Amino acid sequence: MENLISLVNKIQRTCTALGDHGEATSLPTLWDSLPSIAVVGGQSSGKSSVLESVVGKDFLPRGSGIVTRRPLVLQLHKIDKGNEYAEFLHLPSQKFYDFVAVRKEISDETDRETGQTKQISSVPIHLSIYSPNVVNLTLVDLPGLTKVAVDGQSEGIVQDIENMVRAYIQKPNCIILAISPANQDLATSDAIKMSREVDPTGERTIGVLTKIDLMDKGTDAVDILEGKSYRLKFPWVGIVNRSQQDINKRVDMASARRKEREYFSTSREYKHLASRMGSEYLAKMLSKHLEGVIKSRIPGIQSLINKTLADLEAELSHLGKPISTDAGGKLLVIMDICRAFDQIYKEHLDGSRSGGDKIYHVFESQLPSALKKLQFDKQLSMENIKKLITQADGYQPHLIAPEQGYRHIIESSLVTIKAPAEASVNAVDIILKELVRKAISETMELKQFPSLRKEVERAANESLERMKNESRKATLMLVDMECCYLTADFFRNLPQEVEKGGNPTQSIFDRYNETYLRRIGTTVLQYVNMVLSGLVKSIPKSVVHCQVREAKRSLLDHFFAELGRKTPSQLSKLLDEDPAIMERRSSLAKRLELYKSAQMEINGVSW
Repeated sequence: MENLISLVNKIQRTCTALGDHGEATSLPTLWDSLPSIAVVGGQSSGKSSVLESVVGKDFLPRGSGIVTRRPLVLQLHKIDKGNEYAEFLHLPSQKFYDFVAVRKEISDETDRETGQTKQISSVPIHLSIYSPNVVNLTLVDLPGLTKVAVDGQSEGIVQDIENMVRAYIQKPNCIILAISPANQDLATSDAIKMSREVDPTGERTIGVLTKIDLMDKGTDAVDILEGKSYRLKFPWVGIVNRSQQDINKRVDMASARRKEREYFSTSREYKHLASRMGSEYLAKMLSKHLEGVIKSRIPGIQSLINKTLADLEAELSHLGKPISTDAGGKLLVIMDICRAFDQIYKEHLDGSRSGGDKIYHVFESQLPSALKKLQFDKQLSMENIKKLITQADGYQPHLIAPEQGYRHIIESSLVTIKAPAEASVNAVDIILKELVRKAISETMELKQFPSLRKEVERAANESLERMKNESRKATLMLVDMECCYLTADFFRNLPQEVEKGGNPTQSIFDRYNETYLRRIGTTVLQYVNMVLSGLVKSIPKSVVHCQVREAKRSLLDHFFAELGRKTPSQLSKLLDEDPAIMERRSSLAKRLELYKSAQMEINGVSW
């Protein structure tokens, strides 16, 4: 069982070293889940004397006013033999065999944290004492509750101390050691008043009554010690501290304990309670109780550690790796992030993620619909056909068929296809650029670096713009190709109207009659529709080849070339991570180290 208290001692020291003091922050706290005993009492309640009696050493600072201005985590370790010594967590390589020096170091370390302003701090001091004369026990000595600030302290310090004490003892894993002087009315006890606020049923409170030997003649504390005046779950413990005269005479703790035992065993009022009175009994009782509480809480602590480890690792993964310091490392980080973005972008196009299907909609719905809506009324009106054929004939009328007239009419009709063809190019470009924005938002690593995110988006959109221009040229060239070279077989295979005599009707004298012109318009429309049926298949191929395929193959190629020419300082500017994220990652890493250390400590205990 002694391993349990040592286990909590180790975890508490790690908590302090890694910045977990149980304060309310956005980080998970392990400190609050660890069972501890907090010593609470008003000034002049004998709190320091009780602690020194439990330890058996004079080691706490003394004086007027508020002496304890930081929590003191006092960890007692029982050793089989050897000299007594003390160690501070902030001085890990130094052992103190002189406890006067321990007292001075407590004062000096308090001043290092708070300055010499006599203000308070919630950052604890960790003190470990190794002795054959102690039990395994951990106590947290909190600043004494007071009513009045002393010179050099702000008026708010009274409330600050109350808030600090309350923050410690209101936690469900805290055992409250409430120190009250017997020579004052219990109803005015600061410790009882505070403990009642946070533990109204007395389930977590252990009452200690000091200065019993200083009560007025004719009065005693039997009703309190027997739990009649104020009942708690655990029996009250009476303590007889050393008097100021004993302290001045430097009466040792062994003599003081012997004198305390004699007082209770020979006192008529307290003789029947002597077996559970005194500082020695208090230390053993607290040690046993703390062991039991720790044992009951270990499974819950293990579950908390495992869950928190998973949460911390997930958030650290979400925040990404810390930035490398050298230029090569920074370039590698940028390249890795860009590849991650590029992979997500490809997944959108290939269908693993949403968005790429919109391109298919352009080809299967938008483009065919736009081509069907084309109107050739102007090009194929009787007036326009007659005008173009006449112009094409020049000074000589055509003899067999108006070939040049046909060409002019067809070309003027096919030109109108350029608009929907170009609209398809633009529609796909809009989709590709929208997918860039989506892929950037889904690339977690880019959220770390606003400047890099902006540059990647710029570079990707510039590449898509170049691809769009190439696609527009290639797609419009398809239309131009249809305009400049007509399919002769279409006209050769047209059925010809035959006269009764068996000869084709093609008189040069009726070339401008309405029936003849209408037949030309019908023929041109049939040819244009044939061309449209081909372009509705070839335009998507051109667009995919020039835009979609190139976006998958070389979206960031130009950007990668630019990166190779950038100086180290320019690379650093791209990795301008938000300072808040950097600080958060550092804090999470420390907290992760704490929880891993705690997990190892718990797993190392033999149950």
